[in-house]
Amino acid sequence: MKRCLGIVLIFVLFMSGCNLFVPPAEQVKLFQLFSDHMVFQQNQPIVVWGTAGNTGKVTVELAGKSASSRADESGKWRVELDAMPSGGPFELTVIGQETQVISDVMIGEVWVCSGQSNMEWPVSRANNAEQEIVAAHYDNLRLFTVKKNTSATLIDTIDTDGWQRCTPETVPDFSAVGYFFGRHLIQYLDVTVGLIHTSWGGTPSEAWTSGGSLQELPQFSEIFSDSGMTSASRARLDSIFQKALAEWAIAVDQKIDNEMGSESQAWQERSFEDSDWNPMILPTLWEESGLANFDGLVLFRKTIDLPADWAGQNVVLELGKIDDQDITWFNGVKVGATQRYDQKRVYTVPRQLVRGGKNVIAVQVNDTGGGGGLYGPEEWMWLKSDDQNPVSVSGPWKYKAIAHSRDLPRVPSITRSQNTPTFLYNAMIHPLLPFPVQGAIWYQGESNAGRAQEYRTLFPLMIRDWRKSWQDDSLDFYFVQLANFKERNLQPVESDWAELREAQTLALDLPLTGMAVTIDIGEADDIHPRNKQDVGKRLALNALHTTYGRKEVPCGPIYREMKIDGSDIHLFFDHVADGLVTPDNEPLLGFSIAGQDRRFVWADARIQEERVVVSSPQVAEPVAVRYAWSDNPACNLYNSANLPALPFRTDDWPGITRDRVWGQ
Repeated sequence: MKRCLGIVLIFVLFMSGCNLFVPPAEQVKLFQLFSDHMVFQQNQPIVVWGTAGNTGKVTVELAGKSASSRADESGKWRVELDAMPSGGPFELTVIGQETQVISDVMIGEVWVCSGQSNMEWPVSRANNAEQEIVAAHYDNLRLFTVKKNTSATLIDTIDTDGWQRCTPETVPDFSAVGYFFGRHLIQYLDVTVGLIHTSWGGTPSEAWTSGGSLQELPQFSEIFSDSGMTSASRARLDSIFQKALAEWAIAVDQKIDNEMGSESQAWQERSFEDSDWNPMILPTLWEESGLANFDGLVLFRKTIDLPADWAGQNVVLELGKIDDQDITWFNGVKVGATQRYDQKRVYTVPRQLVRGGKNVIAVQVNDTGGGGGLYGPEEWMWLKSDDQNPVSVSGPWKYKAIAHSRDLPRVPSITRSQNTPTFLYNAMIHPLLPFPVQGAIWYQGESNAGRAQEYRTLFPLMIRDWRKSWQDDSLDFYFVQLANFKERNLQPVESDWAELREAQTLALDLPLTGMAVTIDIGEADDIHPRNKQDVGKRLALNALHTTYGRKEVPCGPIYREMKIDGSDIHLFFDHVADGLVTPDNEPLLGFSIAGQDRRFVWADARIQEERVVVSSPQVAEPVAVRYAWSDNPACNLYNSANLPALPFRTDDWPGITRDRVWGQ
């Protein structure tokens, strides 16, 4: 027995001695999250990782604590220190063959800010931007932005400018919702708050979900396996995309037909008469030249006179960048199409299309949000031939606005782009792992509204996926319900946006979730409402209540149940605070009621203590009520904390998105 113990002791001493004599790692590099001014999550393990040029030893020191690790054969290393309470500033020291020091390190609360364009929308474009920027001096608020990237496979790196203190110089381009969320938190929490912003405008939730989780849904099971996207699935994706693109083109052509009549078939042709179209000097974003606050479909034409000796020559057409998607014709024949807003258009014009004299360039542009049109410097717009001097195509063009984006089908963009399932998770979420965070805030849904029924399963799947990825079932997740948008309907209607809001509400069944309702602060003509202050505040109210245990009312009234009493329906709510109210005691708006025929009519509604009583003389035997059930409803039910009620319906009748799923 003694001999065995002696052997074990010798072995332990030998292994310890081996570890003591491991040479320090060479060429040690930290992952991009680790920079000056960074924030670690309090009360969770401190995880630091990176790469090295050999299998040497890496030591990490922070606030008097120290731990070491050895790089593996691939050069990766990871060190974990015990959890620490809030505090700082500290120095993070990383020791290999050389020593690196990260300064002004804080321990506090870390939140991920993600989603599509309404999360990406910067402070510089929010309400009262100038005043907000000047006042943004918050040393206890730190900002970090993940630059845009896509990947078909999981990757371990990101592009970033690192952590920054919140100042008037650093805040203008940061997420407005993220900033106002963090600013509200630091008013109540005596800690530094770190915000990691990773978002991309116009993207669907499936792009932010791992392939391993997506395979659980039938519509994605042919594309993904546990190992991600298969080679066979690439061809499947291309097939789905080409079919969807063809269907979209037919729908857009029909829109043009409806707007222009029989002439629409020839608008790209040389002979088309465009004298009644409006002029525009290009290049420019059209918001700056006659189409303010317009997102949608616009047609452009330009007539170019070419010398006779250009005829029959191959020509290159350069149009600069076009925001967002274009289809381009030369003398009535399609010569190119591109979907990226940040890519220069360079199209080859076959020699048989080029003639001396009059030639016509026609460009169909679809802008889904933000700036739109052909933009960049004038020197980006040319017709070029190998044998002739270039001819500028900048200057006067003719244009015609066809339809607002709200009246158009969304352009399919599901293959090899930021909208491809998993591509953003792979490149902009996975690399952040395993950095501990307190939770995430999320503003997305516009791009999934056409598939709202599917979102009922897809969105909760994404939340569970992130919790699984961070190995943290207690990861808090707060999200923004879609704001009011588009033209207001005079009568009750079906609405995919209302169905998407309902799908978001159903996600509240997951633990440690909360929702900021914005049904009262949207803008009918702009999918990007500028009031991001209230959005951030309402997200923060959820966090303060659920995450930090404060007594703040987290949200507005939430429908709980109904009771039918003759021709009246009584509605009961949670989160009424000190009672239900309307602004200035105005009459209630936004309620509709239906009988067994499922025909909804506007209802009379009144507040009675902590309930709402709804009726209509047109419906003697009511069975269902809906509230704020449209794209842009007129609605005004609040609680005493001045937070709007969640849109809802009491029925479960099939909606207009019931048969719509990804890829079909």
